[in-house]
Amino acid sequence: MTRFPTLRRLRRRLLAHRRALAALCAALAVLAAFRAQAAPPPARTEVLTAAADVPGGSVLEPEDLARVALDPASVPDGTFRRASEAVGRTTAAPLRAGEPLTDVRLVAPSVLRGYPGLVAVPVRLGDAEATALLRVGDRVDLLAADPQGGHPARTVGTRVPVLALPRPRDDVTTGGAAPEGALVVVGVPPGTAAVLTAASATSYLAAVLVH
Repeated sequence: MTRFPTLRRLRRRLLAHRRALAALCAALAVLAAFRAQAAPPPARTEVLTAAADVPGGSVLEPEDLARVALDPASVPDGTFRRASEAVGRTTAAPLRAGEPLTDVRLVAPSVLRGYPGLVAVPVRLGDAEATALLRVGDRVDLLAADPQGGHPARTVGTRVPVLALPRPRDDVTTGGAAPEGALVVVGVPPGTAAVLTAASATSYLAAVLVH
């Protein structure tokens, strides 16, 4: 008579269920290996993008911005991460909905210092050589001429200050050719920004230096 009946009964039960136990151990091993080999979720970086199309020369409001999580490898240099860095800044060029907001898309905040009540609007003047004569701080009258010559030139800005003279970029092209003229950032009242932007897109703009 054994002194350990409980151990004997336990041994008989283990032997009776050895196949089921072996299958369970194998399943646990497969599960552990799968979890070990499973790739972690891809990293994401939150950036600010345009919530909708934004025209050039617009002062950004909170509703103009959206947060989007992107693959870090696809995040452009100079991308803004915090709304406080962008709200109140002026767009230097139009933004498409969903486009990441970068520093080159906004006019530097310091250009409006000393010009209360004005917004900064980038316009392209038709004569690059004449534009090279301008200096930041100059006052100019802006004239819009019909490229077809069907209408006389009209004044679209009076005594507007020159805020910035962006350097041309070699990689900016339009239809495979370098854009004509030169870009100038001027300061205008908010109500004039839309009119001036439209004139810049449809007319030949010229600047007349004034005192």
